[in-house]
Amino acid sequence: MTKSLNDLRFDPETGEALWVEEDYCTPPLAMEREVLDQYFDDLIIVEADVNETEGWERIEEYPLLWDEITGEA
Repeated sequence: MTKSLNDLRFDPETGEALWVEEDYCTPPLAMEREVLDQYFDDLIIVEADVNETEGWERIEEYPLLWDEITGEA
């Protein structure tokens, strides 16, 4: 989860944070919710059965969220 949060992406059109989390829980992110719910509203699982590499390739064009927050973008 730390790697995923360090690599968070930002969609400037929607204002959403994007990341890929390989997860085997039912429901997805069940174990991570305690932490994620402190920082994010309305978590949406886009596609539950995509592999991690393919998922990151889909969002690699978006800027890093932390660069947007710190103004380093």
